[in-house]
Amino acid sequence: MRGDILLHLKNMVKLIHTLADHGDDVNCCAFSSSLLATCSLDKTIRLYSLSDFTEVAYSPLKFHTYAVHCCCFSPSGQTLASCSTDGTTVLWSTQNGQTLAVMAQPSGSPVRVCRFSPDSTCLVSGAADGTVILWNAQSYKLHRSVDKSVIVYDINTENILHTLTQHTRYVTTCAFAPNILLLATGSMDKTVNIWQFDLETLGQARSTEGQLKQFAEDWSEDDVSTWLCAQDLKDLVGVFKMNNIDGRELLNLTKESLADDLKIESLGLRSKVLRKIEELRTKVKTLSSEIPDEFICPITRELMQDPVIASDGYSYEKEAMENWISKKRRTSPMTNLVLPSAVLTPNRTLKMAINRWLETHQK
Repeated sequence: MRGDILLHLKNMVKLIHTLADHGDDVNCCAFSSSLLATCSLDKTIRLYSLSDFTEVAYSPLKFHTYAVHCCCFSPSGQTLASCSTDGTTVLWSTQNGQTLAVMAQPSGSPVRVCRFSPDSTCLVSGAADGTVILWNAQSYKLHRSVDKSVIVYDINTENILHTLTQHTRYVTTCAFAPNILLLATGSMDKTVNIWQFDLETLGQARSTEGQLKQFAEDWSEDDVSTWLCAQDLKDLVGVFKMNNIDGRELLNLTKESLADDLKIESLGLRSKVLRKIEELRTKVKTLSSEIPDEFICPITRELMQDPVIASDGYSYEKEAMENWISKKRRTSPMTNLVLPSAVLTPNRTLKMAINRWLETHQK
C-alpha cells in the first residue's frame, strides 16, 4: 500500500522546464501571479513569464554591484524587491523593469533578505550585521531600525522622551498597560522588562523637549513665545508675534529695535529683555563651542537636526544635501568623488545621539 502511494505521488510531480540563464549560483526564487523571479551571485535578477517560462523583454535587471541574495514580489505583484551584498535593497517595477528606488542599509552591511508587508505598505530588509530595517514602500524612506533599545515618543511633538536600553538582544514586542503608567518590553534575550513611568518626570521631559528642542537661533515664533513665558515676559508675546520674531531675530534684537520697532516703552522692561537675550546669546556661544564634530553638517557647519547618510558614507543635514544634489553636484562634499547614488537615508542613530546631547546641554 505504501509503495502504491509513493508511486502515485511520484507520478503527480514532473519536471516541465529548466532555466539556465544565470552565470553563477542561484540564491532565491519568487513567484507572483504571472511572473517567476530569480536572483544570483552573478549580480542580476531575471524575470520569466509563467505562461511559457520565456524571459520577459526587460530582463535581466541590472543594478547591484555584488551578489543578489534575495528577491520578492509585493502582494499586488506590481513591485519586485531585491537585496545584495552591496548593502542596498532595490525596488523594481514589474511592468517595465524600471528602478523605482534604491534604499541603502544605514550600516552599509550586506543585505541578506527582504520581505513586503501583507498590505504592500512596508518592506523589511535584514543585513549580515544583524540590523533589520523597516522601509516605507510608498515614500521609499526609512521607517525605523530594529535594535536593542526601546524609544518612547511624545505623540504630539514626536520628540523622544525616553530611550530604554536594558535588553541585550533585539526587542521584538512592547505593550502599554491601559490604566497605569507601565510598559512591558520583550526581546530575543528571552526576557520581559516591566518599566514604570513617573508622571512628574514624564511631564518635565515633555516640557524640556518641547521648549528646548533646538538652538535658540533655530527657534520658531512659537518657540520664542514659549521662551518669553518661561522668562516671565508673557505680556510681550503678542508684540513679538505681531512682528514675526523668531529665534534668529530674537538674538539680533538691540535696545534701539526694542524701543523703535517693537515700541516697548518701559526702560525697565527693555533692560530685562536685553539681559535675558544676552544670557541666551552666551548660552548659544557656549553650546556651539561644545558641539561634537560628528554632529556638525559638513556643508552648513551647523548642528544637524535631520541628519541623513549619503552614498559616500558621510552624514549631512538633509535639506543642505538635497540642495547640494539639486544643483547637479553629483560629487561628494567630503571627498569630491562622484556619488554612486543620490539616495539619502535618514541617520536615526545619529539623530538620537544629537537629541541625547541636547537634553544634557540645554538644561
